[in-house]
Amino acid sequence: MGRQRTEATESLLVRQGNDNLVYNEENGGLGDGGSEAVSDVTTILGLSTFVATCIAFGSGCAVGYSSPTESSIMEDLGLSVAEFSVFGSILSIGALLGSAISGKITDFLGRKLTMWILNLFYIGGWLAIAFAKTPWLLDLGRLSLGFTVGTFTYLMPVYISEITTKNVRGRFSVIPSLTVGWGISFMYIVGSFVSWRTLALIATIPGLLQLLPLFFIPESPRWLAKVGRDKELEDVLLCLRGNKADIFNEAAEIKDYVESLKSFSKEGILEIFQKKYFRPLLTLIGMIILMNLGGANAFSFYSGVIFVSAGLSSMVGLITLATTQTIVGVLGIILIDKLGRRPLQLVSTAGLCFSCFLTGLSFLLKESNWWDQGSPALAFIGLLVYTGSYIVGSGIPWLLLSELFPINVKGSAGSICNFMGSCSGWVVAYYFNFLTEWSSTGTFFIFSACCAANFILSATMVPETKGRTLEEIQASIIQSLD
Repeated sequence: MGRQRTEATESLLVRQGNDNLVYNEENGGLGDGGSEAVSDVTTILGLSTFVATCIAFGSGCAVGYSSPTESSIMEDLGLSVAEFSVFGSILSIGALLGSAISGKITDFLGRKLTMWILNLFYIGGWLAIAFAKTPWLLDLGRLSLGFTVGTFTYLMPVYISEITTKNVRGRFSVIPSLTVGWGISFMYIVGSFVSWRTLALIATIPGLLQLLPLFFIPESPRWLAKVGRDKELEDVLLCLRGNKADIFNEAAEIKDYVESLKSFSKEGILEIFQKKYFRPLLTLIGMIILMNLGGANAFSFYSGVIFVSAGLSSMVGLITLATTQTIVGVLGIILIDKLGRRPLQLVSTAGLCFSCFLTGLSFLLKESNWWDQGSPALAFIGLLVYTGSYIVGSGIPWLLLSELFPINVKGSAGSICNFMGSCSGWVVAYYFNFLTEWSSTGTFFIFSACCAANFILSATMVPETKGRTLEEIQASIIQSLD
């Protein structure tokens, strides 16, 4: 069996170095010496990415909804702080349920059918919130949204990474992270002008926008290879790369690699615990948990409250956050395929650590009456730096997840990472209000320490994957053990 594995891997690596494959400087594609080169960006790829960004925008709407609506929902439905904390954090409970099955459901149903099903949960969840008269229906709608967010968190980067070429995979994969930020900002700003019920109805728009494009976007070519639908695989690649593109080498590489996986590896949750996958799995779990324990949900769910507590105008602060997310997010899209995943991850975690420390310091100064004039400014700067840093790095662990694991264990790895991330996210979302009642200063210093730990983990364990196909990355992991 070990010999089969080595031969399969060597065969793939030899094909990757084939002299017949040449780089086309004009469009960045790979093709065969006298054939039409593969196009990195086509109309159908753009449409598929649009669907993913609608999903991401909707996820941002779900995450950002509780911040501008907290006081009005509590007043209209007579909720206590504890009851609203349940409503705010139950999104993470739903995400736990979604994350637990995200990998398996997308492997079983396919990427596209899973999008269809989850879109129904998304629209239904918002309608339940919009027409809720009792807390249980409000929570049920939020739970449904959490289920979609938990599953989409895994599905979006995996789908995009499986349909793009290596030259644009990074920048296309981080677009959803930017649109998550837009969704959060949209809720912050619009929620300041409309009622919480109207805001919930407005939030159904991303789901409605997906309905027509979902008929036209293709299935993942790698999933088609996995289930043995080779003819459809070639048709999908032609659709994604352009009708005149030479997709022979790419199709052969995908099919050969999937076949080689079948010859030496099985599917199943236990397969992910093999030696070759254990280190990247632990690294990604650590990155995701520490990112969440660094206050991601606290800043997302309760930014408006943090602004008010720090003595700042909620409206001015939230609009500024939206602008920051856009500018920094676009910068991240431009840089990720040029600088690589690892440098941006280090910059992101360092920024998160500094911003949490700065925010904690602002509360310390305010509580001690040492610098009443300057402490709100420190909190404002801290929140802006946190937002920018988070947008830059939040999608990188999920991009790495889609790149490091082959198709036969990607579902298991995704479910485990997603579940652990949702658990840590729920802890922060539920206990944040109680922690700030204990000590706002201590809470943000704890967040800063978790971000510092994430920086150390990223600096020592995160590999660089830019400029290589998924098959090249995964074959190199296998080869390193032989």
